[in-house]
Amino acid sequence: MELHVKKENNTGNAHANRARMLISCPDGPGIVAAVSHFLHQHGANIVQSDQYTMDPEGGMFFMRIEFDLPELEKRQPELESQFSEVASTFRMDWKMQNVSRKKKLAIFVSKEDHCLVELLWQWQAGDLDAEIAMVVSNHPDMKEYVESFGIPYHHIPVTADTKKEAEQRQLEVVGSDIDVIILARYMQIVSPFFIEHYRNRIINIHHSFLPAFVGGKPYAQAYQRGVKIIGATAHYVTEELDGGPIIEQDVQRVSHRDDVSELKRIGRTIERVVLARAVKWHIEDRILVHENKTVVFNG
Repeated sequence: MELHVKKENNTGNAHANRARMLISCPDGPGIVAAVSHFLHQHGANIVQSDQYTMDPEGGMFFMRIEFDLPELEKRQPELESQFSEVASTFRMDWKMQNVSRKKKLAIFVSKEDHCLVELLWQWQAGDLDAEIAMVVSNHPDMKEYVESFGIPYHHIPVTADTKKEAEQRQLEVVGSDIDVIILARYMQIVSPFFIEHYRNRIINIHHSFLPAFVGGKPYAQAYQRGVKIIGATAHYVTEELDGGPIIEQDVQRVSHRDDVSELKRIGRTIERVVLARAVKWHIEDRILVHENKTVVFNG
């Protein structure tokens, strides 16, 4: 059995004193100035800043800002405490993340492995600056492959009769330390009970034929209709099936020459790329959720 060894990623060490802030609040004058002034007062150096307003007259304002601050780990609790006064003034929903703290990922998968393999490849190459804490599956098929990366594999079978017990076991395995759950072609519907534990922290991937081609064999349905574009959508999971806030989408042109198997092959490629992008943006704190939409600072 081949042993896959993850390459060292020194991003965390290189940015030991770097933090990110995500802010959303009602728009109004002085927000950027207040945040910048606060960071300047505390000796922080802003290295990147992005902002977006839905409507300057009464809309929502969104901001992502990165800054360097000497002795960040030691000073962060006090910094957060003092910033809460600024946040209260502008009615901000906000969070501050230390870049050197790697987010912990749990990947859920069934039998199709293309999305899982892409995530593992990117993680191994250091392109996903995170910790894959575990893989959870309702099938044992990929246990040996996943464990060759040194990643724990939890096989939790799911049937119609045992779904509630299986989800309870999943909650116990995942715990409260996981930052994001990735449904990498996990072919089970996640219950509202499970979703509530990880609101806006479960990312799913599906073909973009929905809702036009619902149910089984979507690529066969698409072939029969003679579609000319196929794609995939990555989104956060909500109680509405495949209706959560969209993070990323992509498409590719196809033609009458492409049979069902070729459509599936093309679709798998799009799915793996789109999901990996969405996961990368989430772990880099580039996504803010507002109602059922996302603001993604990916530039």
